[in-house]
Amino acid sequence: MTKSALPLRLSLAVIGAIIVFLGLDVVLGGMRTMGWMGPTTFIDVADASRFAIQDNHVRFLGGVWTGLGLVFVAASVAFHTLRITLLVLCATVVLGGLSRLTTPEFATLLNMSILPSLIAELVLFPLLALWIFKAGHAAT
Repeated sequence: MTKSALPLRLSLAVIGAIIVFLGLDVVLGGMRTMGWMGPTTFIDVADASRFAIQDNHVRFLGGVWTGLGLVFVAASVAFHTLRITLLVLCATVVLGGLSRLTTPEFATLLNMSILPSLIAELVLFPLLALWIFKAGHAAT
């Protein structure tokens, strides 16, 4: 590992750890989450059976998000092996950010509980992908 690759590898490890943290909050807590990022009293269940089904789907999505984070962590060690995968995952996160724009309540996007994530998804992840792309070409 070259000295110039160290900031990218550390960034990948930190980004991956944050994603794993966010994913596990949902995996372990479902739609209500574990509360690691704030209060969990925002859901009233009207139909327990239907809630259990939707909660289970959300836990699956949390597991997918956790897996995505683990790939970022692994790439901090095996960068060249996982470089293309990282580019695909960055594009996936951008697609998720773009999906937020389908909300019927546009003001929700400006809420400080959403806006930082949206900026990360639509600005920081494309920049990360560019960094990953350039780092891969610099090594060849």
